[in-house]
Amino acid sequence: MTSTQIDAGAVLAWGLPRMRDLPWRNERDPWRILVAEVMLQQTQAERVIPKWLAFLDAFPTPRECAVAPLGDVLRLWQGLGYPRRARNLQATAAVVVEHHDGLVPDELEGLLALPGVGPYTARAVLAFAFERDVAVVDTNIARILARTAGERLTPKAAQARADAAVPLGDGWAWNQVIMDLGAALCRPTPTCNECPLAASCAWSRAGYPDPDPAIGSAGVSAKQARFEGSARQARGKVLKALNNGARPAADFDRHIVSSLLADRLIEQSGATISLPT
Repeated sequence: MTSTQIDAGAVLAWGLPRMRDLPWRNERDPWRILVAEVMLQQTQAERVIPKWLAFLDAFPTPRECAVAPLGDVLRLWQGLGYPRRARNLQATAAVVVEHHDGLVPDELEGLLALPGVGPYTARAVLAFAFERDVAVVDTNIARILARTAGERLTPKAAQARADAAVPLGDGWAWNQVIMDLGAALCRPTPTCNECPLAASCAWSRAGYPDPDPAIGSAGVSAKQARFEGSARQARGKVLKALNNGARPAADFDRHIVSSLLADRLIEQSGATISLPT
Protein backbone atom coordinates (compact mmCIF):
# COMPACT_ATOMS: atom_id res chain seq x y z
CA MET A 1 0.00 0.00 0.00
CA THR A 2 1.27 3.47 -0.86
CA SER A 3 0.69 6.37 1.51
CA THR A 4 -0.84 9.53 0.06
CA GLN A 5 -1.30 13.05 1.38
CA ILE A 6 -4.61 13.57 3.16
CA ASP A 7 -6.95 15.69 1.03
CA ALA A 8 -7.74 18.57 3.39
CA GLY A 9 -10.15 20.22 0.95
CA ALA A 10 -12.30 17.11 0.70
CA VAL A 11 -12.41 16.70 4.46
CA LEU A 12 -13.37 20.35 5.07
CA ALA A 13 -16.04 20.26 2.37
CA TRP A 14 -17.54 17.15 3.98
CA GLY A 15 -17.24 18.29 7.56
CA LEU A 16 -17.97 21.99 7.82
CA PRO A 17 -21.70 21.60 7.04
CA ARG A 18 -21.88 18.62 9.44
CA MET A 19 -19.89 19.97 12.37
CA ARG A 20 -21.27 18.70 15.67
CA ASP A 21 -22.84 21.33 17.92
CA LEU A 22 -20.71 21.06 21.06
CA PRO A 23 -20.68 23.93 23.58
CA TRP A 24 -16.89 24.20 23.86
CA ARG A 25 -16.71 24.83 20.12
CA ASN A 26 -18.15 28.27 20.81
CA GLU A 27 -15.33 28.98 23.26
CA ARG A 28 -11.85 30.41 22.85
CA ASP A 29 -11.08 30.85 26.54
CA PRO A 30 -8.07 28.56 27.13
CA TRP A 31 -9.11 27.54 30.66
CA ARG A 32 -12.55 26.47 29.47
CA ILE A 33 -11.00 24.61 26.53
CA LEU A 34 -8.47 22.92 28.81
CA VAL A 35 -11.20 21.73 31.18
CA ALA A 36 -13.19 20.33 28.23
CA GLU A 37 -10.19 18.50 26.79
CA VAL A 38 -9.27 16.92 30.12
CA MET A 39 -12.86 15.81 30.68
CA LEU A 40 -13.13 14.39 27.16
CA GLN A 41 -10.23 11.99 27.68
CA GLN A 42 -11.79 8.49 27.41
CA THR A 43 -15.26 9.99 28.00
CA GLN A 44 -18.10 10.57 25.52
CA ALA A 45 -19.02 14.16 24.73
CA GLU A 46 -22.66 13.70 25.77
CA ARG A 47 -21.58 12.77 29.30
CA VAL A 48 -19.12 15.64 29.47
CA ILE A 49 -21.45 18.50 28.51
CA PRO A 50 -23.42 18.84 31.80
CA LYS A 51 -20.32 18.20 33.90
CA TRP A 52 -18.32 20.80 31.97
CA LEU A 53 -21.01 23.43 32.44
CA ALA A 54 -21.33 22.71 36.18
CA PHE A 55 -17.58 22.64 36.72
CA LEU A 56 -17.02 25.98 35.02
CA ASP A 57 -19.92 27.52 36.88
CA ALA A 58 -18.09 26.63 40.10
CA PHE A 59 -14.57 27.31 38.82
CA PRO A 60 -14.78 29.90 36.02
CA THR A 61 -11.04 30.61 36.15
CA PRO A 62 -7.95 28.70 37.32
CA ARG A 63 -7.85 30.78 40.52
CA GLU A 64 -11.17 29.45 41.84
CA CYS A 65 -10.14 25.90 41.06
CA ALA A 66 -6.68 26.26 42.60
CA VAL A 67 -7.94 27.41 46.01
CA ALA A 68 -10.90 25.03 46.28
CA PRO A 69 -10.70 21.91 48.47
CA LEU A 70 -9.84 18.93 46.28
CA GLY A 71 -12.94 17.24 47.68
CA ASP A 72 -15.14 19.91 46.05
CA VAL A 73 -13.37 19.37 42.72
CA LEU A 74 -13.87 15.61 42.99
CA ARG A 75 -17.59 16.00 43.81
CA LEU A 76 -18.14 17.94 40.61
CA TRP A 77 -16.11 15.38 38.67
CA GLN A 78 -18.14 12.37 39.79
CA GLY A 79 -19.76 10.52 36.92
CA LEU A 80 -16.84 11.13 34.53
CA GLY A 81 -14.51 8.49 35.92
CA TYR A 82 -10.72 8.58 36.13
CA PRO A 83 -10.70 11.03 39.08
CA ARG A 84 -6.94 11.47 38.90
CA ARG A 85 -7.73 13.76 35.98
CA ALA A 86 -9.55 16.06 38.41
CA ARG A 87 -6.63 16.05 40.83
CA ASN A 88 -4.20 16.84 38.01
CA LEU A 89 -6.47 19.58 36.68
CA GLN A 90 -6.50 21.30 40.05
CA ALA A 91 -2.72 20.95 40.24
CA THR A 92 -2.52 22.54 36.79
CA ALA A 93 -4.73 25.40 37.96
CA ALA A 94 -2.34 26.00 40.87
CA VAL A 95 0.69 26.07 38.53
CA VAL A 96 -1.10 28.45 36.16
CA VAL A 97 -1.90 30.82 39.03
CA GLU A 98 1.53 30.62 40.64
CA HIS A 99 3.76 30.69 37.58
CA HIS A 100 1.65 32.15 34.75
CA ASP A 101 -0.33 34.95 36.45
CA GLY A 102 -3.52 32.90 36.14
CA LEU A 103 -3.26 32.59 32.36
CA VAL A 104 -3.04 29.22 30.59
CA PRO A 105 0.24 29.14 28.59
CA ASP A 106 -0.02 29.75 24.85
CA GLU A 107 3.01 27.75 23.74
CA LEU A 108 3.63 24.01 23.57
CA GLU A 109 6.51 23.75 26.04
CA GLY A 110 4.61 25.61 28.76
CA LEU A 111 1.49 23.52 28.27
CA LEU A 112 3.41 20.24 28.36
CA ALA A 113 4.94 21.28 31.69
CA LEU A 114 1.50 21.39 33.34
CA PRO A 115 0.50 18.40 35.53
CA GLY A 116 -1.29 15.71 33.53
CA VAL A 117 -1.11 17.61 30.23
CA GLY A 118 0.24 15.44 27.42
CA PRO A 119 0.89 16.04 23.72
CA TYR A 120 -2.74 15.72 22.66
CA THR A 121 -4.17 18.06 25.31
CA ALA A 122 -1.41 20.65 24.80
CA ARG A 123 -1.97 20.78 21.05
CA ALA A 124 -5.75 20.81 21.51
CA VAL A 125 -5.49 23.95 23.64
CA LEU A 126 -3.26 25.59 21.03
CA ALA A 127 -5.61 24.64 18.19
CA PHE A 128 -8.97 25.26 19.82
CA ALA A 129 -8.27 28.18 22.17
CA PHE A 130 -5.49 30.01 20.33
CA GLU A 131 -6.43 28.86 16.78
CA ARG A 132 -2.88 27.79 15.97
CA ASP A 133 -2.14 25.66 12.90
CA VAL A 134 -1.10 22.63 14.93
CA ALA A 135 -2.39 19.07 14.57
CA VAL A 136 -4.07 17.12 17.35
CA VAL A 137 -4.08 13.33 17.32
CA ASP A 138 -6.87 11.67 19.28
CA THR A 139 -8.04 8.09 18.75
CA ASN A 140 -10.50 9.10 16.00
CA ILE A 141 -7.88 11.04 14.05
CA ALA A 142 -5.25 8.35 14.64
CA ARG A 143 -7.42 5.77 12.84
CA ILE A 144 -7.64 8.06 9.81
CA LEU A 145 -3.89 8.67 9.81
CA ALA A 146 -3.06 4.95 9.86
CA ARG A 147 -5.68 3.83 7.35
CA THR A 148 -4.97 6.54 4.80
CA ALA A 149 -1.25 5.78 5.16
CA GLY A 150 -1.95 2.06 4.85
CA GLU A 151 0.32 1.13 7.74
CA ARG A 152 0.70 1.22 11.47
CA LEU A 153 2.38 4.42 12.54
CA THR A 154 4.82 5.24 15.31
CA PRO A 155 3.96 8.25 17.49
CA LYS A 156 6.51 10.35 15.61
CA ALA A 157 5.20 9.27 12.20
CA ALA A 158 1.56 9.81 13.21
CA GLN A 159 2.26 13.34 14.46
CA ALA A 160 4.28 14.17 11.34
CA ARG A 161 1.49 12.94 9.08
CA ALA A 162 -1.08 14.92 11.08
CA ASP A 163 1.08 18.05 10.98
CA ALA A 164 1.48 17.81 7.20
CA ALA A 165 -2.29 17.69 6.70
CA VAL A 166 -3.19 20.93 8.52
CA PRO A 167 -4.26 23.57 5.95
CA LEU A 168 -2.62 26.94 6.56
CA GLY A 169 -4.93 29.31 8.43
CA ASP A 170 -7.59 26.66 9.08
CA GLY A 171 -6.13 24.81 12.06
CA TRP A 172 -9.19 25.26 14.29
CA ALA A 173 -11.72 24.07 11.70
CA TRP A 174 -9.46 21.33 10.37
CA ASN A 175 -8.95 19.63 13.72
CA GLN A 176 -12.65 19.81 14.57
CA VAL A 177 -13.71 18.39 11.22
CA ILE A 178 -11.21 15.56 10.94
CA MET A 179 -12.08 14.56 14.51
CA ASP A 180 -15.76 14.44 13.50
CA LEU A 181 -14.88 12.35 10.46
CA GLY A 182 -13.18 9.77 12.64
CA ALA A 183 -16.03 9.77 15.14
CA ALA A 184 -18.75 9.48 12.49
CA LEU A 185 -17.28 7.36 9.68
CA CYS A 186 -13.74 6.12 10.29
CA ARG A 187 -14.79 4.14 13.34
CA PRO A 188 -13.38 0.77 14.45
CA THR A 189 -15.88 -0.65 11.93
CA PRO A 190 -15.72 2.06 9.24
CA THR A 191 -18.39 3.41 6.89
CA CYS A 192 -16.13 3.91 3.89
CA ASN A 193 -18.74 4.44 1.19
CA GLU A 194 -19.60 7.86 2.70
CA CYS A 195 -16.02 8.91 3.48
CA PRO A 196 -14.53 11.84 1.52
CA LEU A 197 -11.12 10.14 1.71
CA ALA A 198 -12.18 6.72 0.42
CA ALA A 199 -10.71 7.27 -3.06
CA SER A 200 -7.31 8.29 -1.69
CA CYS A 201 -7.16 6.01 1.38
CA ALA A 202 -4.37 3.45 0.95
CA TRP A 203 -6.19 0.81 3.03
CA SER A 204 -9.44 1.32 1.10
CA ARG A 205 -7.73 1.23 -2.29
CA ALA A 206 -5.97 -2.01 -1.38
CA GLY A 207 -9.29 -3.71 -0.59
CA TYR A 208 -9.13 -3.55 3.24
CA PRO A 209 -6.50 -6.24 3.81
CA ASP A 210 -5.96 -7.71 7.27
CA PRO A 211 -4.75 -6.54 9.62
CA ASP A 212 -6.45 -3.16 9.82
CA PRO A 213 -3.47 -0.74 10.01
CA ALA A 214 -5.28 1.26 12.69
CA ILE A 215 -5.05 -1.64 15.15
CA GLY A 216 -1.99 -1.02 17.29
CA SER A 217 -1.12 2.22 15.51
CA ALA A 218 0.02 5.18 17.61
CA GLY A 219 -2.82 7.04 19.29
CA VAL A 220 -5.53 4.46 18.56
CA SER A 221 -7.12 3.43 21.84
CA ALA A 222 -7.58 -0.23 22.58
CA LYS A 223 -11.00 -1.42 23.72
CA GLN A 224 -11.57 -0.47 27.35
CA ALA A 225 -11.82 -3.20 29.96
CA ARG A 226 -15.29 -4.01 31.26
CA PHE A 227 -16.46 -1.37 33.75
CA GLU A 228 -19.03 -3.47 35.64
CA GLY A 229 -17.32 -5.18 38.53
CA SER A 230 -14.01 -3.42 37.89
CA ALA A 231 -11.76 -1.64 40.38
CA ARG A 232 -12.64 1.61 38.57
CA GLN A 233 -16.30 1.09 39.43
CA ALA A 234 -15.47 0.22 43.05
CA ARG A 235 -13.30 3.32 43.42
CA GLY A 236 -16.09 5.47 42.05
CA LYS A 237 -18.55 4.01 44.54
CA VAL A 238 -16.25 4.83 47.46
CA LEU A 239 -15.80 8.43 46.29
CA LYS A 240 -19.55 8.83 45.84
CA ALA A 241 -20.21 7.40 49.29
CA LEU A 242 -17.92 10.05 50.81
CA ASN A 243 -19.83 12.93 49.22
CA ASN A 244 -21.74 13.69 52.41
CA GLY A 245 -18.91 13.24 54.87
CA ALA A 246 -16.45 10.84 56.44
CA ARG A 247 -17.13 7.13 56.70
CA PRO A 248 -15.41 4.25 58.50
CA ALA A 249 -12.68 2.82 56.31
CA ALA A 250 -13.87 -0.64 57.34
CA ASP A 251 -17.06 -0.07 55.32
CA PHE A 252 -15.09 -0.53 52.11
CA ASP A 253 -12.68 -2.95 50.46
CA ARG A 254 -9.27 -2.25 51.97
CA HIS A 255 -7.48 -2.62 48.63
CA ILE A 256 -9.73 0.01 47.04
CA VAL A 257 -9.21 2.32 50.01
CA SER A 258 -5.45 1.83 49.78
CA SER A 259 -5.42 2.66 46.08
CA LEU A 260 -7.42 5.86 46.63
CA LEU A 261 -5.12 6.90 49.47
CA ALA A 262 -2.08 6.24 47.27
CA ASP A 263 -3.58 8.46 44.56
CA ARG A 264 -4.31 11.19 47.14
CA LEU A 265 -8.00 11.11 46.24
CA ILE A 266 -9.12 10.50 49.82
CA GLU A 267 -7.75 11.21 53.30
CA GLN A 268 -7.70 9.01 56.39
CA SER A 269 -7.96 10.14 59.99
CA GLY A 270 -7.86 7.28 62.44
CA ALA A 271 -10.46 4.76 61.39
CA THR A 272 -12.36 7.09 59.04
CA ILE A 273 -11.81 8.23 55.46
CA SER A 274 -13.08 11.34 53.67
CA LEU A 275 -12.66 13.37 50.52
CA PRO A 276 -9.64 15.71 50.75
CA THR A 277 -10.31 19.02 52.52
